[in-house]
Amino acid sequence: MIEYAFEVGIILVILISVLLLIGTPISISMGIGAVAACFVVLPSPKVAVTAAQRIYSGINSFSLLAIPFFVLAGNIMNNGGIAQRLVNFAKSLIGSIPGALAQANIVANMFFGSVSGSGVAAAAAIGGILDPVESKEGYDKRYSAAVNIASAPCGMLIPPSNIFIVYSLASSGASIAALFMAGYIPGILWGVGCMIVAYYYAKKRGYKPSPILGARAKLKTFVDAIPSLFLIVIIVGGILGGVFTATEASCIAVVYSLLLSLCYKQLTWRILYDAFLSSVKTSGMIIFMIGVSSILSWIMSFTGIPTFIAEGFLSLTDSGVLILLMMNIVLLIMGCIMDPTPAVLIFTPIFLPIAVKLGINPIHFGVIMVFNLCVGTITPPVGPILFTGCKIADLKIENVFKHLLPYFIVEIAILLLITFVPVLSMYIPTVVGLVK
Repeated sequence: MIEYAFEVGIILVILISVLLLIGTPISISMGIGAVAACFVVLPSPKVAVTAAQRIYSGINSFSLLAIPFFVLAGNIMNNGGIAQRLVNFAKSLIGSIPGALAQANIVANMFFGSVSGSGVAAAAAIGGILDPVESKEGYDKRYSAAVNIASAPCGMLIPPSNIFIVYSLASSGASIAALFMAGYIPGILWGVGCMIVAYYYAKKRGYKPSPILGARAKLKTFVDAIPSLFLIVIIVGGILGGVFTATEASCIAVVYSLLLSLCYKQLTWRILYDAFLSSVKTSGMIIFMIGVSSILSWIMSFTGIPTFIAEGFLSLTDSGVLILLMMNIVLLIMGCIMDPTPAVLIFTPIFLPIAVKLGINPIHFGVIMVFNLCVGTITPPVGPILFTGCKIADLKIENVFKHLLPYFIVEIAILLLITFVPVLSMYIPTVVGLVK
């Protein structure tokens, strides 16, 4: 069916692009484009049956169940008093340095991301707590918002991470546990990079250090945060120890966060209802998108489009460095105009075969792809974390965006480091025996 590759590719690009331009949701656009392309290679009566089979096979995955449960756990944590305790602990860790509250924001985003797996939830929860405090201390709101927005994507890299689960499905078998472990060092590097930029500008603006907490106060914040931090130990330790799978870990995360929130007495029936409703909407959108993308992946594979594109890339140059740079550029651009989930579903079948031909481990490439798309979450025109952070700070995007530019420079530098120094991604999975 390779002779149909060009025709199918044209239909997909034109139809999906037109539908997106007129405001059609991306999942609907992908589905319509994929089904229309099926008519090129299949008899009309078989198109509906094939599309239905592809959707069913795409979502018929035990691993996929982890997504709605991790989303629900994140929503419960967001409103159950867990975020506040993580913020207090982060503030006690920072000590007395210029811009200490901003540094605490970054550390708290890393902690919250490591238990909720959501960058948007981190930006909303941590930003909502610290923004009023930072304003009271005389911080420029644009500076504070930029710090919160720039550091929130750590939650998409430090496990658990829903986008890594999506990549595992799209790559047809990359280990979720290995992907989780591979995200640690890149996620920490992202956070450290943000801390360096925040420190430089805090020093330049003359922000005073926060008072140093006494040993007793530090101990109290640590003790208060232990139950929340213990969730990381349960999830990561359980997966690595073979006690339960990532899907089972997501269910445990829901139960644990629910019980913890009830103990903190900050969870009402209304908050619980809103958490479930929000989780259903988010999970339904993600799962439907995975289903329709399965049609897209099938028609591209059936007609040999990934092979066609791979040969095109490899014909341009035999330099692995240049090919990786080109893929990074494409992913950075696409991350700016679409959410990470559809981007992973569309580009994994296209780029992963090229990466494998270059000798890149699928786990390492997954980290490269997710890191690229994390940058897209804080850039317009889509940028869900950018919009959330600006809404929390009650600021317009144009007032915050220029303050984000130094963070972009640092994050691109870290992306290049991760791309060309595989050990940063592969070290932990290798040490724990998940990758040979």
